[in-house]
Amino acid sequence: MITAHGDSSREPQPGGPEPVERERELALLGELARRTAAGDPGLVMLEGPDGIGKSTLLCALIAQARAQGLRVVHTRADRQDHRRPLSTAHDLLAGLDAGRMPPLTWPEPPGTSGPDAPVPGSDARVAGSADVDGAGVPFDVLAELHEIVRSAAANGPLAIVVDDAEEADAASLRFLAHGARRMAGLPVLIALTRRSGTHVPALNEVAALPLCRVLRPRPLTGAGIGLLARRLLGTETDTAFHESCLAATNGNPLMVARLLTALREEELPLTADHFTSVSEQDIPAFRLRMARLLHRHPEATVRAARALAVLGDEVSPETGARLALLDSAVFARSLLALVFMGLVTSNADGTWSFAHSLLRNTVLGEMSEEERDTAHGRAARLLHDAGASPAEVAEHLRQAPSTTHQPWARTVLREAAREAMLRASPMRATQLLRPCVPEGTEEDCEPSLLVELGVAESRIDPEASVRHLSTALDRATEPELRLQALRSLAEALTRQGQVDRAVGLLTRYRAETAVPLSGTADPQLVEARLLMAATGNRAAFTQLLEAVSFDLSLPGGTAEERALLAARAAISVTRLDRVAEAVAAARTVIGRGTAANDAPLFLATAASVLLYADLPHEAECSYHRLLEGTDALLDQTYPSLLALSAEAHQRLGSLDPALRATATALKDVTVSRASRYEALPLAVRLHALLDRGDLAQAILLEKEIPDPVPDDSWQWNEVLCARGRLHLDTKDHERALAVLKECARRQAEWQRISPAVSPWWYWAGHAHLALGDHGAAAALAEEAVAGARSAGLPCALGSGLELWAAASDGERPLLLEEAEQVLMGTRAALVRARVRVARGKALQRLGYTKDARAVLRQGWEEAYDVGSRSLYTVAHRALLATGARPRRPVSRGLGALTQSESQVARLAASGRSNAWIAESLYVTQRTVEVHLTSVYRKLGLSGRRQLRDVLTSEEITTSEHEQ
Repeated sequence: MITAHGDSSREPQPGGPEPVERERELALLGELARRTAAGDPGLVMLEGPDGIGKSTLLCALIAQARAQGLRVVHTRADRQDHRRPLSTAHDLLAGLDAGRMPPLTWPEPPGTSGPDAPVPGSDARVAGSADVDGAGVPFDVLAELHEIVRSAAANGPLAIVVDDAEEADAASLRFLAHGARRMAGLPVLIALTRRSGTHVPALNEVAALPLCRVLRPRPLTGAGIGLLARRLLGTETDTAFHESCLAATNGNPLMVARLLTALREEELPLTADHFTSVSEQDIPAFRLRMARLLHRHPEATVRAARALAVLGDEVSPETGARLALLDSAVFARSLLALVFMGLVTSNADGTWSFAHSLLRNTVLGEMSEEERDTAHGRAARLLHDAGASPAEVAEHLRQAPSTTHQPWARTVLREAAREAMLRASPMRATQLLRPCVPEGTEEDCEPSLLVELGVAESRIDPEASVRHLSTALDRATEPELRLQALRSLAEALTRQGQVDRAVGLLTRYRAETAVPLSGTADPQLVEARLLMAATGNRAAFTQLLEAVSFDLSLPGGTAEERALLAARAAISVTRLDRVAEAVAAARTVIGRGTAANDAPLFLATAASVLLYADLPHEAECSYHRLLEGTDALLDQTYPSLLALSAEAHQRLGSLDPALRATATALKDVTVSRASRYEALPLAVRLHALLDRGDLAQAILLEKEIPDPVPDDSWQWNEVLCARGRLHLDTKDHERALAVLKECARRQAEWQRISPAVSPWWYWAGHAHLALGDHGAAAALAEEAVAGARSAGLPCALGSGLELWAAASDGERPLLLEEAEQVLMGTRAALVRARVRVARGKALQRLGYTKDARAVLRQGWEEAYDVGSRSLYTVAHRALLATGARPRRPVSRGLGALTQSESQVARLAASGRSNAWIAESLYVTQRTVEVHLTSVYRKLGLSGRRQLRDVLTSEEITTSEHEQ
């Protein structure tokens, strides 16, 4: 029983830091206590979800009321015995005047007589556990109870406090509403709290009274969370951490306090980065605290929370209710309770989601493993029956091992795995298929299922792939399935380095396909795939080169011949072997290949032959056509196409398109966890940033890239080259040379010896020059020049001659002049500009100032056009050294035209006169003449006659280039 001084077991306990961001509420409660002390009545209701701080505010109110001299009676109504009739009222009033408490009886309602009816005159609290309708309380009982309050108030101001009032019995709530309407002239303060979303008629009636003040505490802000952390933990935390906590708790003070306490107990760093990583998993201490908070609610609310947690994001009310085994109306009320708690939020499309992954994970963590298994299995079946996608259903099946043995579940998992393979996600496909083939059951599984699993595993787990494909090959009886298993097994063996077995299977394959076949069953296509698979394993690549033919005379009349031709040509051109024949073969593949018949992989391989043969413009056009016809989501070659296209742009000096393409290729990639498949776009991006002169961005990117040395894949060689160049630009010459030598060693092991494959030798030569070793630089240059001359590689030849000139003072001008002439026939604008700047500087040092000025100005303008700020700066300083005073250079091409110039040019090209153009654009004829003069200069024209043809051709070329 509650006395006037309070019972500590039932009184709201402070037990924590002072209320945060509750100044408005505390001020109002303090004012009500002062007014009641002065003789005025007061009525306040605190409304909000669990954990918002209602009880804390009641503690503050009780303290202020006592400080003002009020007599306080209080209780919490969320206990079992408070469901008995008038039990809450009895607890409140017994301490005021126990002698005047009336017998809690009233006439029996009709139909309640019988052996189980309460005995007349007995205490209603012991008459059974069933509550009674509050409307059935006799008026004289309510009046007598209210008289106790009036008598107590006559002896001094009184505060009546009830926490969790919605849990009180209906009769007691009727008594509180009865008294609230009759408080005029009484120095009584009634303070109630109730949970948001509860519908209790008596409390609704109280809240609607004119005297009642309804307070709804707001969630904490980020700043409030910081203050609470300082008070609770005694430490300072940053804004990012506050925002992370706010997202995880919706600012619910109790949840924030429990989360902070849990982080402290788990000894976890209070930083946003660490919080983000742990929030995707679980914090055991927080889970236990939140589970207690959740279980204060009815069982239906708990079941609804679990259903939402199992189903994940964007859950429809219908599906959630079915999984929770709840009526739709009950589920809707439960959702409302979860929303008020700050756990769940609604989406714009009418679906529901947890407010934060940490909250969802805590609910899932509170379930047993068996409960999660059963729930995910039921969720999978519900979604499958509702027509959900295989991928969505499969996500639940992965977490329901007891369900995957069912035939329908296996069918769904296989369909989802096929979709994952189409989206270039073998890891995902492997995860989906492995539950279908439990360990030790391979002999009992369908061979087709084993083939699907083995193909998915080939890039993830080669050993498991070989095991499953071997079993499938032994058990398969259908010819097509046997050939598919044999072909896939040969590729897997090649990736694993077992070339002898792979070649043996290829021989067996040819024997089993004595009858000519086409499509994926053709032996030529199998051999092409083996060659491509070998590029992922250096040892296998080296062995395979000695075991297969590199005949480039295939006619290329079928898709299978073209695939084999492209694979052979790509390997030949990197080895500097019959480059002209390889280029002819690549052009045959590209010219005869079609998107309908040829795999994008082999068309891209043929385009790479052109790239490594120093024909970047031709290669870029091929990549552009392939990208247009390739599905960005469904084709696994798309990221590689983007990377190769970016490299072609970078070699041409088109730096902005190169950076855009690499940004797209790396959009969803965490650089610090990049694999060999992301190595090439990373290398191209580093080169493009350095070409542009953005050294700071290049340094930041390089710091994120993982160490490429442990992985000997050839793609990481290009990262080493770019990294060595970066060290060279940062003046760390010795480190640059060491990295570039490692790149050279690896390139030689991969037999990628063509100087057009990678520019490592060019940057290594400049590193030697920076360290004063001109002989080593000259040796690298001579070797590159010799290889480039014999193979007809103009860009590599131009760069080699430039390096040779830098290493040998006597022949410098002649070498640079030859390099410039060689590059005139290419579209490698940046390389050409670099050579021109070097030649201009050489002429200036030899005293040919006038000639040097002309050459430097040309290189200066070209550097400006391609956007190379670093080369532009070098050229500008060299121009100033010749005594020139260069103005800002004029860009060339349509992209350099202003909007007004472009408008005037198009009108002039259509045959309009200057006068007509001036009148149409509301400008003077002189303005039109000035614009046309600028257009002629930027497009390199002498007059209007050439404008139409050149403008049209330039538009077409520029459009193709930008796309």
